[in-house]
Amino acid sequence: MRILVTNDDGINAPGLAVLEEIAAEIAGPSGEIWTVAPAFEQSGVAHKISYTHPMMIAQLGPRRYAAEGSPADCVLAGLYDVLEGARPDLVLSGVNRGNNAAENVLYSGTIGGAMEAALQGLPAIALSQFFGPETRGLPDPFEAARAHGVATVRGLLDHGNWEAGDYRVFYNVNFPPHSAERVKGMRVVRQGYRKESFFGVEPHISPSGRRFLWITGGPQHLPTAPGTDVAANLDGYISVTPLRADLTAHDVLEDLAAKLER
Repeated sequence: MRILVTNDDGINAPGLAVLEEIAAEIAGPSGEIWTVAPAFEQSGVAHKISYTHPMMIAQLGPRRYAAEGSPADCVLAGLYDVLEGARPDLVLSGVNRGNNAAENVLYSGTIGGAMEAALQGLPAIALSQFFGPETRGLPDPFEAARAHGVATVRGLLDHGNWEAGDYRVFYNVNFPPHSAERVKGMRVVRQGYRKESFFGVEPHISPSGRRFLWITGGPQHLPTAPGTDVAANLDGYISVTPLRADLTAHDVLEDLAAKLER
């Protein structure tokens, strides 16, 4: 099996090393692991592509590359430059430092990398490690992802919907903010919504007197509705959410058409 690996935390991120270990076990001794990851952290860039300027790419080792671009850029670079058109069997994005659940899905570069792979017609899975008070005290904060990542990916490969087509399904996996031994299992859930957690800005004055704005995040451990990703994670479960890039609000179409198409 040939697997392309990327992330949004950057080529030197510890979560990427965890994902490379997972990918190596999935691919097997005769498989190929190709890594194309951002040269610098690209968190929060979502599905951005560097459409208006070129990006530099450098080979750091055998089948290992860093690109000055987003995770989606890295997938494109992997497909059309590094692999020279030899398509991978699977694209894995992560393991992200922090959760990509609920509204974070919309901002995540980790998700963006997997989404681009799906738009290119490839099987793709995004993986993230929820952080919290318990993970901060662990020698390895990625312990849950490291211990359960292979079984999770194999489960999806065996039982996921991998049918090709327009806006094909890809998968968002979040490992709970607990030690590996406290992970209760896996839950297939929908994307949640933290009702009291929003991004904002915080102004600061630099030593030179210039005014800057820092983006601020909201609380990450607010529960979401039952049957959704954050709720499952906080309860100790690995969340698996099938996603599509199609943003159409299908539940509104029929009613809106009846009112406007008169």
